[in-house]
Amino acid sequence: MEPKLIAGNWKMHGTLAECIALASALREKARNQTERGCEFVVFPPTHLLVPVGHVIAGTGIGLGGQDCHVARFGPYTGNVSAAMLRDVGCRYVIVGHSERRGPHGETDGQVRSKAQAGIREGITPIVCVGETTEDYAAGRATSVISRQLIASVPDTAMPERIAVAYEPIWAIGASSSATIDHIGNIHSAIRSTLGGIFGRDKALAIRILYGGAVGPESAPRILQTVDVDGVLVGRASLNAAHFLSLGAPSN
Repeated sequence: MEPKLIAGNWKMHGTLAECIALASALREKARNQTERGCEFVVFPPTHLLVPVGHVIAGTGIGLGGQDCHVARFGPYTGNVSAAMLRDVGCRYVIVGHSERRGPHGETDGQVRSKAQAGIREGITPIVCVGETTEDYAAGRATSVISRQLIASVPDTAMPERIAVAYEPIWAIGASSSATIDHIGNIHSAIRSTLGGIFGRDKALAIRILYGGAVGPESAPRILQTVDVDGVLVGRASLNAAHFLSLGAPSN
């Protein structure tokens, strides 16, 4: 089995000095950890990928991009391609985050194209899905997420080269995560939908992450839930000790 994936999305946080300090703290704490049963990856702001990558090199902590363009190169001001991410050492790229789908109006089709761009360059896309507060209240979470998956996940991809992150939009940045029962039910439904796309056995190779108000206190229980193969965190990734503790077993 693949190790649990602990993905830290730094979003639009940190100056050069602050991100170098965070990366340095991660390096020191990773050096003092005798055993890590999880795979840790950080997603710094794009312009800081190179300096952060230099600091964490050799620690076992991976590097990822927060987004990518569908094209390899071209006249796309302000964008970054998957080829560019690969060139600076990225192994993962987040696509379809709610902060891209919502404010930037990205469609399922665009998310799918971005995922394909990552796969083309040998980078594993983490395809984000999740329901709004309105969908959640109306009991539409499962149907909304199923639709997003079918339209956003490339069905020609090798299952082991893709990941999915369930992020209920109503829980992102909140003080507490979704209930364990809700997380388990949605992740089970995601696995079932992926089984319809790839076949049941192949779908088992796809890691499904949970994101939404995950912290050191809630992470161990969430990671023990069936069909939860990791977490995608924001705020908790901005503290080196908190981030590296997310994969620790519960007492």
